[in-house]
Amino acid sequence: RDFQLCIKTLATMPENSLEVQAVTISLSLLICGVGIAGNVMVVLVVIRSKHMMTATNCYLVSLAMADLTVLLAAGLPNISEVVASWIYGYAGCVCITYLQYLGINVSSCSITAFTTERYIAICHSIKAQFICTVSRAKKIIACVWIFTSLYCIMWFFLVDTNETIYSNGVVVRCGYRVSRNLYMPIYFLDFTLFYVVPLVVASVLYGLIARILFRDPLPSNLSEQRLSVHQGRRHSSVKVTKMLAVVVVLFALLWMPYRTLVVVNSFMDPPYLNTWFLLFCRMCIYTNSAVNPIIYNAMSQKFRAAFKRLCVCKRSLLSIITLPPVKKWSGLNQERNLQRSNAVYKPKQL
Repeated sequence: RDFQLCIKTLATMPENSLEVQAVTISLSLLICGVGIAGNVMVVLVVIRSKHMMTATNCYLVSLAMADLTVLLAAGLPNISEVVASWIYGYAGCVCITYLQYLGINVSSCSITAFTTERYIAICHSIKAQFICTVSRAKKIIACVWIFTSLYCIMWFFLVDTNETIYSNGVVVRCGYRVSRNLYMPIYFLDFTLFYVVPLVVASVLYGLIARILFRDPLPSNLSEQRLSVHQGRRHSSVKVTKMLAVVVVLFALLWMPYRTLVVVNSFMDPPYLNTWFLLFCRMCIYTNSAVNPIIYNAMSQKFRAAFKRLCVCKRSLLSIITLPPVKKWSGLNQERNLQRSNAVYKPKQL
């Protein structure tokens, strides 16, 4: 009787409405599907094409890998969690949380890296010949991934699966291991290192780049041929810089709702957890990880041509694989029939 009385006093298990489930699943599948396909294409076109293997593109590959990590570790598990409780267990909770923060932090570091590389390439062109190289870019990317991998190890000890018993069932969630207030220094450190600092650095460096590209005139003592070469290089630099600046602006805008929510909830008790606003914040994060390949395709002729070549190669390979293997036998049969038709009848001699 005591047990039955206790069950009756428990609340009913909260469930997301059908509207929330439908919107979450459809948007997550759409955004994550487009993002995964696009970022895989970015990695393939840079790795497979020698003329695409530049220092800037190496950083874009690192950014694409980080975005893939976010989409796979944050986007896809969210689909199952909105319908049911956490189904991946303790190991999944720890590993998925680690990969989420790893992808998020690597993406912001990659943005800072290619912004710095663009500044050196444009504002210090002589030093750039020795600094902005592919080999150095690969070393910097390796250091970024190693640093963020070590930095995010703390999440192995900060999350756990939590069970909540309701009158009509048990809900398992992946959440905090200790009190929520103890996470405030970590969130503020993340907010500073991986959002504020990259945006401040990007704002300063792109301001210096703009001054060089748009204010400083070309030298007047150059010959006509050298002047045209300098104009072509400057035009190319302007196009690349605009594309990367768009990536940075979208990073700032799409991450702002979530970062702001984390800071505000650090001071609010209880925290603001409106379902639709949380969904909006998540979709902004997924969009940030999915939109970059679309920007490259829209603003870079080289990437657009490389994407087209990759799609053509895939279609050609698919047609070869699906082609029925009967040509050799049909040709052999035609040859035999031709020999039979050309044969001359010779009667036996008596």
